[in-house]
Amino acid sequence: MENLNFGQAIEALKQGKRVAREGWNGKGMFLVIAGGYSVPLDKLREGTHFTKEFLQSEGCTEFKIVPHIDMWAADKTYVTGWLASQTDMLSEDWVILS
Repeated sequence: MENLNFGQAIEALKQGKRVAREGWNGKGMFLVIAGGYSVPLDKLREGTHFTKEFLQSEGCTEFKIVPHIDMWAADKTYVTGWLASQTDMLSEDWVILS
């Protein structure tokens, strides 16, 4: 696998690929782009803070989920809204997994 810088890793994410750092301690961790779609108000899950009534009161006709970066973590959990550290952004050990 070719080592990439952070900018190249971001471009790979935008192409729908999974990326990871060779330097990460956790095994099996990777990043993905998620979101970029809307959910009709009548299809919202129960038990969230964003109820149909709340969104309608805000003038929304759908619930928009903007694109963002998520992580599959070493403990096999899905982390929503991953943020890069300074080290992550300056590293050149990023690899494309798929």
